[in-house]
Amino acid sequence: MDMRPQQLQAFLTVAQTRHFTHAAEELGVTQPSLSKQIQALETELGAPLLTRSRGRIELTDAGQTLLPHARRITAAHAAARADIDDVLAVRAGHLRLGATPSLCSWLVAPLLIRYRDTHPGVRVTLTEDGSGPLAERLAAGDLDLAFTAGDTGADPTLSVQPILAEALVVASAAHLPPLTRQAYIGLAQLREQAFVLPAHGYDLRDLTITTCEQAGFTPRTGVDGGATDAVASLVEAGLGIALLPAMIAASRPGLRATPLAPPGASRTIALASRREAPLTKAAGAFAASLEEHLTDLHAWGRLPEGMRAV
Repeated sequence: MDMRPQQLQAFLTVAQTRHFTHAAEELGVTQPSLSKQIQALETELGAPLLTRSRGRIELTDAGQTLLPHARRITAAHAAARADIDDVLAVRAGHLRLGATPSLCSWLVAPLLIRYRDTHPGVRVTLTEDGSGPLAERLAAGDLDLAFTAGDTGADPTLSVQPILAEALVVASAAHLPPLTRQAYIGLAQLREQAFVLPAHGYDLRDLTITTCEQAGFTPRTGVDGGATDAVASLVEAGLGIALLPAMIAASRPGLRATPLAPPGASRTIALASRREAPLTKAAGAFAASLEEHLTDLHAWGRLPEGMRAV
């Protein structure tokens, strides 16, 4: 059955006005055009819907039966159109966002406040995980956007836009003797130290291992596993050292942050999306909010310690 919303609306208007001329004027169409829509609907249904009685339009039994259905269908059509218009205007929708734990507090939280101020009707689902699992979920279509750190550019299905570079420092327990009396420490000086390594799937784990191997040694593991906060807590307890973002190390009084000797080490923070899938309106608006937010942070000098725009 191929009943069109325009035909049902034409039928409803005639049923309400009980007059073809008045109905045509209300709909903004000619009377012949209106009559054709009614006739097409009657042909589709196989029954007459209207009759003329004493100069007045009356509904047949079929017309009376169709009337409540036509009202529900046209109301549902109007509601669907309104919902779609809201999505297109980013007054509604759903944003599925992923971020690493270290980014959720200082970047994602204030950014979402800004986003919700301008798009309060959009529902946001936040997934917190390591960069590796986030990239996998993004590629599988479970996320719209993901903040990643480190190297996720190997996946050809993802589009990765670098936004920030984050300096890494050597974090050690503040209550223990310093690793060096110098302003900087060379990576080779860490050869005999025990490292606290993040869990598999976290970019800092791969970055720590790669950075040490480039300096000619494999990091000796003191404790293996844990998210970034857990790694910082274990280092504070004196169970080893770790390469951590300068911002995180500076925020923990129990940690001593020692800069690496030039050229140092850093990781890239990026916003990733699926290469072949166009961004939803909600995701596109979020990306625009991110750009404005980072521009403001840079202009106001409020980027966290060790962070620079790229």
